[in-house]
Order: sequence, then C-alpha cells, then structure tokens
Amino acid sequence: MSNDKSPMKSADRVLALLCFMALITYLDRICISVAGPRIQEELGIGPAEWGWVVGAFALAYGLFEVPSGWWGDRVGARGPLTRIVAWWSVFTALTGTVSSLGPLVAVRFLFGAGEAGAFPIASASIARWFPAEARAKAFGWIWMTSQLGGAAAPLLVVPIQLHFGWRASFFVFGALGIVWSVAWFSLYRDKPAERHAADWRGLLGCRSVWLMMGIGFCYVFGQYFFIAWLHTFLVKGRGFRETELYFTAAPFLLGAVSNLGGGALGDRAVSRFGLRWGRRAMGVGGLSVSAICFAAAALVEDKASMLILLSASYAGTTLQQPSVWAACVDVGGRQAGAVSALMNTAAQAGSFVLSVSFGGLAARWGYDVALTPVVVSLGAGAVLWLFVDAGGLEGEAAAQ
Repeated sequence: MSNDKSPMKSADRVLALLCFMALITYLDRICISVAGPRIQEELGIGPAEWGWVVGAFALAYGLFEVPSGWWGDRVGARGPLTRIVAWWSVFTALTGTVSSLGPLVAVRFLFGAGEAGAFPIASASIARWFPAEARAKAFGWIWMTSQLGGAAAPLLVVPIQLHFGWRASFFVFGALGIVWSVAWFSLYRDKPAERHAADWRGLLGCRSVWLMMGIGFCYVFGQYFFIAWLHTFLVKGRGFRETELYFTAAPFLLGAVSNLGGGALGDRAVSRFGLRWGRRAMGVGGLSVSAICFAAAALVEDKASMLILLSASYAGTTLQQPSVWAACVDVGGRQAGAVSALMNTAAQAGSFVLSVSFGGLAARWGYDVALTPVVVSLGAGAVLWLFVDAGGLEGEAAAQ
C-alpha cells in the first residue's frame, strides 16, 4: 500500500501491476502444459509420471500458501511479492535445463513453492485499495489478464519450440518475471499501519472460511485440467496434431472475457442483492454451467464441438472466480490475505489431486474415464456456494 510520498499513488496503478503479474503467472504455469507432449516424448515420461510432474507444482503451491499469505499480512506486499515472483521466475527458467524425471519434479516443486502466496498477497492489496462493491471488478481484471496469459501461452510456446525447442520457452518466460520484480520493488510502497496478524482461531471457527476452502478445492480441481492436462489430453486422447494446439487459446480467451464480465456482474449482483446472495448467485450459476458443459464435451467426438464446449466450461469457472476471491476478502476483512491463502491452499489440494488422479486414471482406464471426476467436482462446488455468507467474520458471528 502506498503512502503520500510513494510513486504509487493510485489504485489503478496498483491494479495494473497486479494484472501484469497475473499474466506472467499463467504464462509460466501453462507453458509446461503446452510443451508437455514434447517433454514427455524426449524424457520418456508416461501419463502417470507426468501427473506427478504437474502435481509437484500444485503440492508445493498449496503447502506454502498459508505461510506466504501470513507473511504478506505481517510485513506488507512490497518485499514478499518481489521475492515470490523473482523466485518462481528463476525456477521457470531452470525447467528448461532438466534432462530426466527426478530433476523435473524437483524443479517444478520449487517453482510452486515460489509462486505460492502471490494471489493471497495481491488479495490483501485489493482489500486495502478497493471497497466491497468494487472488489469483484478488480479481481475480474486480474483474472482476465491471467487468462490472457493462458491464451498467449500456446500462441507463443508452439512457435518457439518449433524453431528453438521446448527449453527456450522457459528461458524467455522466466526473464519476464525478473523484469516485473524490479518494477514492483521500485514502484510499490507498504504502509506499516495497515499490516495485520491473523487471528487463526477466529478464522478456523468461521463456517464460511471452510466453505470457501471447499469451493476452492472443487472449482480448481476442474479448472486445473485446462492448465495441466488439456494439451496432453487433446494430443494423446483425441488425436490433435501439435499445430492444432493453437486453437487451445480459445478456452483462455473466453475465460478472459468471462473473468472481466464476471467481475462486473459480481459487483452489480452485490449492489442489488447484497453480499450474501450477490456472491452466491455468481458462484452457483458459474459452476453449474461449467459442470454441464464439461459433461457434454466428454461425450462428443467432433473436435470443434468439443473445444467449444470445453471453452464454455472453462468460462463457467472463470465467471465465478472473481467472486470467489472477492468473497474471501469480504469474509476476511483485515485478514484478507490469510483467508485467501486458506482458500487457495484447499484449491491447490484440488489441483494436486486432479494432476495425479487424472494421470493414474488415464493410464489405467483411458482419458475418457479420467474426465468423470471433473464433472462431479464442479457440480459439488456449485452446491457449496449455496451456504456461503460473505458478510464477514463479524457478520457470521452475529448471525449465530
């Protein structure tokens, strides 16, 4: 948070930097998914083993979420986010140096440990800069740019690996994060008066915190299919050629539009129906659409129809995503970083379980069977949204 002497004097500038961070985050995450078929072929990695490669990131990301979020709440966003982005960027680049399964798993684990806490700390910044009725829109911009990063990944990685090999893409994307770290450290300043320690007893005694954790697990379980397995599934499970992977930008482009629209709609819903039903409406609607479209995509054979349905499913998760993070800020208040970290820890547990189980199911029973748990998880998330009260810790205590 800036003070009066800081060069960062506007919420818009803070939001712009956080958006650029989100874009780099998804470029780096999805880079390995796009390059996955080539990496698996070169290093001799099967689907079950590949599940542990992508799961290593999710495991480390989940383990370090809460400590990183607590760190940001305690000392502010400037130092932690600088170190977080620099760390993960180094290990993004190091991914391009590995030559066997073991080092690849280790590097991706350390990459995940570095990236943990980025969004919870960003959430704490949003809590300090934006009022409740503007938070979903702010998160909509952040998550929209993350989806643009996901959309740009195949458009950038495929030509880079066609001309220079898959390793080069990791070197390029790693350098982007270092540039961002320098810019953030140079421009952002913390305000000591707004640093807070977490009241863990109060947080863990709040039903809505646990519900948000459940929702995080469910929706990211489904969403992580697109981040970790989509490209391998299309090549190995549906017979796509490498050059056809350009079309996998579609889910992320639609997701970007949906993120931005979901943020605006989320704030409008709150203004009209209040925090409780405004947030609930976005969550139930988005995840219901996602589950239905994913189930339909699993049943069709036509490549174009399947991609359209998968894109619609992804858009359903991203429609409610700004409201997920806004609800964490609503519930947490001054402890927004801690609540966001708890939710995202559960979310990364979902991404880890998806990563490993999808590979195992695909290896044993085929890719079609591996799609079924995704539908179930998305539907369960929609149900959990019905019980969330985003009125905050104090509001929930009063209601009880």
